[in-house]
Amino acid sequence: KKLLVGVAAATVFLGLIVLTVYLKSVWDYKQAVQEISIGDVRISDVADGVYIGECNVNFIYAKVEVTVQNKEIEKIRILEHKNERGQVAETIVDQIVSEQKIDVDAISGATNSSKVIKKAVENALENGLQ
Repeated sequence: KKLLVGVAAATVFLGLIVLTVYLKSVWDYKQAVQEISIGDVRISDVADGVYIGECNVNFIYAKVEVTVQNKEIEKIRILEHKNERGQVAETIVDQIVSEQKIDVDAISGATNSSKVIKKAVENALENGLQ
């Protein structure tokens, strides 16, 4: 019986450690998303070309390819998007191309993924600043 109680106590203790580590990573992720700010990249200052940008906040990651032609965003391809339930946020790239600016409204229900994708686009465009 003592061995069984000891095993049960060790299992509970190990479970608490795993839970604590997980909750800490969730808190770090939420903090990272909250700290994302979208800068004001002027598209007219970006040279024509194809640029890659990434943004990673652990639970959500986006890698995009942005094509700039004639001082306009011509196309954005999502190369990779690790998300929670935010796959619908991928439509935000259409808004960015349509409005020719990064800071468009987030997709309802996918705010965090929207922010991460927008930041990845910003990072890509910053690679082409003249």
